[in-house]
Amino acid sequence: MSTNWFEINNIDTVDSPALVVFPDRVKHNIQLAIEMVGDVAQLRPHIKTNKSPDVVTLMLKAGISKFKCATIAEAEMLAQCGATDVLMAYQPLGPKLQRFVSLIKKYPGTKFSCLTESVSVAQEQSSVFISHNITVSVFIDLNVGMNRTGIEPDEKAIELANQCSVLKGITVAGLHAYDGHIRDFDFAIKKERCDAAFHAVSSLNDRLKLPVIVASGSPTFSVQCKRKNIECSPGTFVYWDKGYSDLCPEQKFQTAAVLVTRVISIPASNKICLDLGHKSVAAENEIAKRIYFLNSTGFKPISQSEEHLVVEFEKANEFKPGDVLYGLPYHICPTVALYDSVVTVENGNATGSWKNIARDRKITV
Repeated sequence: MSTNWFEINNIDTVDSPALVVFPDRVKHNIQLAIEMVGDVAQLRPHIKTNKSPDVVTLMLKAGISKFKCATIAEAEMLAQCGATDVLMAYQPLGPKLQRFVSLIKKYPGTKFSCLTESVSVAQEQSSVFISHNITVSVFIDLNVGMNRTGIEPDEKAIELANQCSVLKGITVAGLHAYDGHIRDFDFAIKKERCDAAFHAVSSLNDRLKLPVIVASGSPTFSVQCKRKNIECSPGTFVYWDKGYSDLCPEQKFQTAAVLVTRVISIPASNKICLDLGHKSVAAENEIAKRIYFLNSTGFKPISQSEEHLVVEFEKANEFKPGDVLYGLPYHICPTVALYDSVVTVENGNATGSWKNIARDRKITV
């Protein structure tokens, strides 16, 4: 029987590399997020991390009714699960805008909304929506320091809101402010920076008086969850990962997704080769910050290719081909996107799987 929470009794039934998920831990994380925010109506989880109808169903059963996503496929998966309120945190243009319209028409039971950040974008969206005889809620996307998308929360945003208010086919539903750039380990510094960024948003809305503000990435969730009258949209919390567990010790989410890898070769007395390449774990971090091994210490990753990870270990001869290692990904979101499904583990045994349906760029629309 397993002695550590991550070990799998029937590991011989699990091929590697694999991403395994522990549903009991996922349920714990969902409930903790609800407790942290206080009012489930103020939680709008981003589903980019899990991409799974099984996880969405657990959230729906917990009373969560509003969601956020980034792609048409993620939005469609949410609609297929019965979600009634879906914000696509992206501004659809060109072909994506046509797909967005098709999505709205195919799933009338779901209220879809999207982002807009300029008059020209709003005009294109308005024109397309009018041509299809629909009216769609849009959120003004604000740049609060991420410097990736959005408009500054100043007079430009006021002007955009005023322009949108006279356009047919769209209704301004609120503001969207993603603060993913705030990643301080020191909670006091994090709170100070988060409060400063949000002050610009709240001051703007004092003038606009829009009904909804959607804010918060995972690192700032511990700050934003204390505010009233906003919707928080963390995503990583359902699975958590090594990166955020290190960065956000004040957030007591449990790591719920584990990588399973096996030794496939011992190329030298101090080197071990594992079946965990770029295709199996998010590789955007430097090589030492891709996986954290749970059942062995002293490994030093030195090279990685598509199907292989080579680590240095002084006593490599203690291992043999076929030995199993368990590890936490440092970044779970892009790691999930590498797997079409995850293995579920309950009571120490691999019991089934959850499909990562929204990993695909297209489901039907």
